[in-house]
Amino acid sequence: MNLQTLTERAANSEIRELELLSLEGGFYLARVRLDHGQFTLLDDAAKPMHLRSITHLRDLLQTVPAFPCVLVQQCVHDEMCGRDTGPVEELRIPFSLAAPL
Repeated sequence: MNLQTLTERAANSEIRELELLSLEGGFYLARVRLDHGQFTLLDDAAKPMHLRSITHLRDLLQTVPAFPCVLVQQCVHDEMCGRDTGPVEELRIPFSLAAPL
């Protein structure tokens, strides 16, 4: 999904959630969830768009109608140290596209 399609879907209230995935190396990828699937936000070369921060995403989407967003980070401490039982859950932190005051 490119930025133009994201903007059109947001204007039609079709976006259920945007996950900003924090990846090793200090960059982020945006994954957009619609009713019929999930799509990675792509750049002009149709490659996954590398984002630098939540602020970078906010700047990129400043004219797009708001929709729910969540920052997703894997809990590397649990993976490194081991865990007694159960799966290692990712950390999910909701945030707004509106700039903080």
